[in-house]
Amino acid sequence: MFDLLLRNATVATMRDGAPFGLVPGGAVGIAGGKVAWIGPDGQAPASGAREVWDLGGKVVTPGLVDPHTHIVYGEEGLIDFEVLSQGGQRWDLEPRGGGVGAMVKRTRALSEEALYAASRARMSRLIANGVTTVESKSGAGLDKEVELRLMRVSRALGRDLPVTVVSTFLGAHGLAPEYAGRRDDYVDFMCREVLPEAVRQGLVDQVDGFCDKVGFSHAQMGRLFAAAKAHGLGVKAHSDQYTDFGAGAMVAGHGGLSADHLEFASLASVRAMAEAGTVATLLPGAHFTLHETRKPPVDMFREMGVPIALATNCNPVSSPTVSPASQMHLACYLFRLTPEEALRGFTVNAAKALGLSDEAGLIAVGRPADLAVWETTDPRGIAYAIGGAACLGVVKDGVVVHRAAIPEFARS
Repeated sequence: MFDLLLRNATVATMRDGAPFGLVPGGAVGIAGGKVAWIGPDGQAPASGAREVWDLGGKVVTPGLVDPHTHIVYGEEGLIDFEVLSQGGQRWDLEPRGGGVGAMVKRTRALSEEALYAASRARMSRLIANGVTTVESKSGAGLDKEVELRLMRVSRALGRDLPVTVVSTFLGAHGLAPEYAGRRDDYVDFMCREVLPEAVRQGLVDQVDGFCDKVGFSHAQMGRLFAAAKAHGLGVKAHSDQYTDFGAGAMVAGHGGLSADHLEFASLASVRAMAEAGTVATLLPGAHFTLHETRKPPVDMFREMGVPIALATNCNPVSSPTVSPASQMHLACYLFRLTPEEALRGFTVNAAKALGLSDEAGLIAVGRPADLAVWETTDPRGIAYAIGGAACLGVVKDGVVVHRAAIPEFARS
């Protein structure tokens, strides 16, 4: 007997072999927190189910995977919004009291309890928008105490909410003001003090950094990545967002899980990523708000077989969103991804970007029953609307954890 049977569904399994891995008129049986059966609705086993959810033809997908977020922060970046929405550029933010520096200042002033409360509300909305696995970065503190605080909050959110949280140490997000003019000393500080303590407290799964001519050099990132690998941690980087810095190739050379942003990635970087199996994680939200004109080399990624992931990049400066479906829409228009590529970017390829290909991003028998239900009967409809399709429900480990309420005036 199933614990839960989703029937009369348009099942987008995201398996290879057919567009969206589609099972039209399908059903998904769940038992013991795992997917136990997938197939045509009329062929569902006769053993029955404790709970049946008739989806009325609506689309069910794997629970979404958001592989790049800065979701643990306090106050929203309203100054950043005002400057950017009026045509300002990223270099206009700091003089107006915005940017990453202001975010760091605000975050350092918050207690762990206040940071948790603000981030829990945000994470809850992300879950209600179909996400069952999310990466959560530090990088809004840039000192030992606050970076550890951010990662503790990430761990707490994963314990307290129905979502798998991958905690990423992003101490190399920028240069702490205390280390102005001493970038190498700051890298040493992260490698020798902050990262080992995060590992000791069990707070970190992966390590990220900002590799750019205005960020950290290849050599500095190499030292950080060596420290990460010494602790058995995967690595990735913010790469080639503003210039062709060869950062994509640098990440690939270290066997990185993903290189993220990539507007200026070169042929050499794409080739290196293809050879290393490094995922290209694209961030349309920041591309949009920062008025970028250079597009990531999507055609090269396709030609060379580099998997393309998408992420909300949830952060208060350049991508204040918890809606993956809206980012799928932007990716289709800004980067010319197809609707299937966009959904794959938040499922199969996003899972690969987090090293979770065996656990998330696919509906398959024996996998964890992490699913999302959408207000559309065609999977292309998830990315169709400007804000993305509404998420009607979320299943995490076989349990319905979110079900959208139907307004009284919409009831027949």
